Amino acid sequence: MLLVVEVVSPGSETTDRIVKADQYARAGIQFYWRVEQAATGAPLVCTYILDPATGRYRDGEIFVGVVTSTAPFSIEVDLAQM
Repeated sequence: MLLVVEVVSPGSETTDRIVKADQYARAGIQFYWRVEQAATGAPLVCTYILDPATGRYRDGEIFVGVVTSTAPFSIEVDLAQM
């Protein structure tokens, strides 16, 4: 199982959100998480799961505050500590 976590930087939003996600999907990476800064300034984590039928990512969960996930592995991350 593969997971890529992309941190969006100011000025590279389009590349990080569209181009890289497409490249990761074509490479068959099953899980893609994108870390961004919400309008409030707090970290925001958007998760995506590769749909093998379409070869594209489908929306997973969105986390603010604490990331708690069981896929692709069990993890808990307090985003306030980042």
